[in-house]
Amino acid sequence: MQELEQARKELDEVDRMLVQCFEARMQISREIARIKRSHGLEVLDTGREQKVLESRAGMLQDPALQEAVKMLYQTIMALSRAEQQKIMEDSGCA
Repeated sequence: MQELEQARKELDEVDRMLVQCFEARMQISREIARIKRSHGLEVLDTGREQKVLESRAGMLQDPALQEAVKMLYQTIMALSRAEQQKIMEDSGCA
């Protein structure tokens, strides 16, 4: 059982890093919203999102995870859009 506990500790550390990276990504997403707002751009850019999905899937070492990583990024981008939409609405742009 010690190996299970060790694996869980490793997973906890990876999760800690993921949370930090997610928070950083959302901060950048907020800045992107401000830039979009100042240029009169829409929150949703489907072309960009499709490129991101393909790009992130291409970063994988394990191609069996392609669909899973696309689902992950669809969720992350939906959260980013929601955050950006809040910024737009708070400024009266939405």
